[in-house]
Amino acid sequence: TGGGIIWGFGAHVIKTGVSPVLIDLARRGFVSALATNGAGIIHDFEIALGGSTSEDVDETLGAGQFGMADETGRLLNRAINDGASQGLGIGQSVGKFLVETEPPFGHLSLAATAAQLGVPLTVHVALGTDIIHMHPDASGEALGAGSLRDFRYFVSNVARLNRGVYLNCGSAVVLPEVFLKAVALARNRGIPLTGLTTVNLDFARLYRPQTNVVMRPVAGTGGHGYSLVGQHEILIPLLAAAIIEAAGE
Repeated sequence: TGGGIIWGFGAHVIKTGVSPVLIDLARRGFVSALATNGAGIIHDFEIALGGSTSEDVDETLGAGQFGMADETGRLLNRAINDGASQGLGIGQSVGKFLVETEPPFGHLSLAATAAQLGVPLTVHVALGTDIIHMHPDASGEALGAGSLRDFRYFVSNVARLNRGVYLNCGSAVVLPEVFLKAVALARNRGIPLTGLTTVNLDFARLYRPQTNVVMRPVAGTGGHGYSLVGQHEILIPLLAAAIIEAAGE
């Protein structure tokens, strides 16, 4: 594309087992930057440490046990708090923690892989939406500082997308809103983002991604927006195969 490829992904993309596909694309050079929400980094972190992710909400909520896994809340908040004290974003903080601790399934982690490859990973948190915010070690100061830092990093990544591609995979609210603001800031600084290609990929077509990813950012710029509707575990591997084939690899 000449302008980079940013992959935004929600937690469900991780839960459906697509991480190895994105990791392979990153190792091949088809990922300029990654962006996710708070739940995405939680699932990625749990996979790195334990090889699996997620609790059964229906089974645990009634018993008052949902989100109460101590290790996830304690270790992930520790990584975020320590990183924030060093001036790092959340993506950098978690990637650094995973590389240093060498968890048994780190090779399946997007955060660990991004840190190893030097690919920017930003995490965009809505306070109160994630299970680690219920843990006593959660720090609003660290979460807020780290996520704001990541937003600014994300803006700098989006600002490089003249003739580039942004893909929003499975985030219905947070990432479409963050992306729209990043586009606004880039253009306010005189970066036109001409020839931008945007893609929303999800199992349903929803208002906010359709408007804030597919339509508004490319309007009147010579760019194109696309909406792909289907299951992540089917569409993302197919898209990855098409990218690899088109590149002649």
